[in-house]
Amino acid sequence: MGFRERHSIPDLGVGVGCRTKHYPVIFGEHPAMDWFEIISENFMVDGGKPLSNLEQLVASYRVVPHGVSMSIGTTAPLDRGYLARLKALLVRIRPPWCSDHLCWTGVAGNDVHDLLPLPHTEEAIAHVAQRIRAVQDTLETPFAIENVSSYVAFQDSAMPEWEFVARIAEAADCGILLDCNNIYVSSRNHGFDPEAYIDGVPADRVVQIHLAGHTDKGTYLLDTHSDHVCDAVWQLYRRAIRRTGAVSTLIEWDEDIPEFDVLAAEAALARATREDTLGIDREHARPVAPPRERSAGS
Repeated sequence: MGFRERHSIPDLGVGVGCRTKHYPVIFGEHPAMDWFEIISENFMVDGGKPLSNLEQLVASYRVVPHGVSMSIGTTAPLDRGYLARLKALLVRIRPPWCSDHLCWTGVAGNDVHDLLPLPHTEEAIAHVAQRIRAVQDTLETPFAIENVSSYVAFQDSAMPEWEFVARIAEAADCGILLDCNNIYVSSRNHGFDPEAYIDGVPADRVVQIHLAGHTDKGTYLLDTHSDHVCDAVWQLYRRAIRRTGAVSTLIEWDEDIPEFDVLAAEAALARATREDTLGIDREHARPVAPPRERSAGS
């Protein structure tokens, strides 16, 4: 039995990241959208306007939190205070999974505010897998690791990134958030085959897919989430979902954020691409249950 089946991970359809620029539309017009992803740290607070906004969002849409600062790959001890705040958020919104990046974000108490890659070694696999198991035990919620875009590599790496990600997921028994744009960016920066990456990831562990745009700097690609999804990334998405089947898909757009209708149109394109690739009849597809119909174990 695969990871998604064991944990009853639902297919939420196609969603977008919830950003403050779009609050007037989201809360005022309640646009049609399958689901929203939030940045976990923005809502790991005790009260105030962020939680008020979150309550409005959860009342109308399915919501999944995505973290940016767990630093699962660092050598520092797990931040138990951080995990306690994250767990409180999970209790509040009851998501079917949560996620963060397979990376480290600082050392010796200094946060560099970036998602730094790890060496692809046996030692790193054992270290990160043990930490993920501890995180899942604490959060009591299925946890997924996201592949990051990278611009440097370690000489000590002993395997390709897709093998590294797959082996950590297997050893930790966690899910994977497969970012097709990050795969493409890193493939161009490091010269590997992005299709081999897609084919090398255990399909049953993919609980979510990210799609985004990037910036071409000439000698390298920069993961900026500032543009439309490019054709090459759409092709990787098609290849991925042929392997995984229908899994929750999210459009990320975090710089040069457009009006909501532009973002919604990109989500509609992802939905149409998914339906065409998988032969999904949207008219007769099973609708996603609204929040009030979810069971406590969903």
